[in-house]
Amino acid sequence: MTPPLVATGGGVTLIGGGEVEPADIDGAVALAPLVVAADSGADRALAHGLMPAAVIGDFDSISDAARAVIPAERLHPVPEQDSTDFEKCLTRISARFVLALGFTGARLDHTLAAVSVLARVPAPPVLLIGPADVAFLAPPRLHLPLDPGTRVSLWPLGPALGTSLGLRWPIDGIDFAPAGAIGTSNEATGPVTLALDGRMLVLLPRPWLSEALRAMI
Repeated sequence: MTPPLVATGGGVTLIGGGEVEPADIDGAVALAPLVVAADSGADRALAHGLMPAAVIGDFDSISDAARAVIPAERLHPVPEQDSTDFEKCLTRISARFVLALGFTGARLDHTLAAVSVLARVPAPPVLLIGPADVAFLAPPRLHLPLDPGTRVSLWPLGPALGTSLGLRWPIDGIDFAPAGAIGTSNEATGPVTLALDGRMLVLLPRPWLSEALRAMI
């Protein structure tokens, strides 16, 4: 097991190199003030006036300017190329939860790689924050205090079964699988409770980040 480079009893805001709205960074840091950057996410953090507590990655895209201003003891290059920078970070962070920005969006391969990491890498509860959505790997039981009409998408990361309360289209009795039944664009009729057996990604509209986080921790 890889020893942690960052350890905290609270949350971590993890910033990647993808496009991130400044307001999303502000919202994440308000919930998790400890900032960690993945490679060129360090440049994005610095541009937003944030000094990362640690920078982790293969360092193939961090700028020389960022390296020059970040204390050397906070720079943690991991040169192997068998994992993404997102995975390198998550396997070296010990925290109550991680809010991850800059890992989804314009490039679909980056988004799929991040989802793959959630599916197979043991890590703290991780919420991927994108331009329109927040996505997370659901625990076996999850309660979300959603308003009627809220979009709830379920995406199986392997074979999965479950039961639901509060969904317009209940999931009871459905055999979910990535190449089979999926659960995109379901809808809450009010608070939603899920009981799941298997790995299931939950996607909610971005404004529900705080409620999703409370449900996860």
